[in-house]
Amino acid sequence: MTEVKRGRIKIETSAKRVRAYLAGRAVVDTTRPVLVWEKPYYPTYYLPAEDVLAKLEANGEVKHSPSRGDGTGYDVVIDGHTAAGAALRYRDSPIPELRDLVRLEWTAMDEWLEEDEPVYVHPRDPYTRIDILASSRHVVVEVDGVRVADSTSARILFETGLPPRYYLPFSDIRMDLMRPSDTQTSCPYKGTASYWNVAIGDVEHQDLVWFYRTPLPESQKITGLASFYNEKVDIYLDGELQERPKSKF
Repeated sequence: MTEVKRGRIKIETSAKRVRAYLAGRAVVDTTRPVLVWEKPYYPTYYLPAEDVLAKLEANGEVKHSPSRGDGTGYDVVIDGHTAAGAALRYRDSPIPELRDLVRLEWTAMDEWLEEDEPVYVHPRDPYTRIDILASSRHVVVEVDGVRVADSTSARILFETGLPPRYYLPFSDIRMDLMRPSDTQTSCPYKGTASYWNVAIGDVEHQDLVWFYRTPLPESQKITGLASFYNEKVDIYLDGELQERPKSKF
């Protein structure tokens, strides 16, 4: 891999084979994808224009980026199927490494593959690591002063750039206070999460708890466990109240 930093933008080539599909047709198939950190939290794929298999039709849109310059918008067309505004090119970018690349809108594609495995939400960051460790430390969770979980059988999930997450057995959680939520979120490292609200008296706290019924293989150790947002509840670890962390959540 080669890495280039241009101001706030970090650019790195990857050795993975990457494919994106629209209506069952391969829009791109490349072994030279480029990871571009447009935001510090996760990268975006930029793909070599010559590896794009679909037709790109200019749609007249121009998007300006202070770092990347002016991007020309394109519709992606393949075998009669069109994804409007799904591609962007910075042909005259002040960052030379971007000029021959195409940025495909992630959600405009039906499927993305890294090698032969599907990936969701965004590309996996090569600098993000997840460790899930069994722990006998005493974890207590309180919401509005009410104890909603009490466990000495936690799995602690350590993820780069995020606070530790304490995943607890359902049997150690006050299930009588949990209310199903319609919310679902996806993570490229863990899979699709479902949520519970927490009912304390007449107040229902939205989406405080999440769990993965069928996590991705690398996160199987949190199957059947649930975690609370450290940022929104009081967590006691071995009797000591933990400071609520600051994060994007």
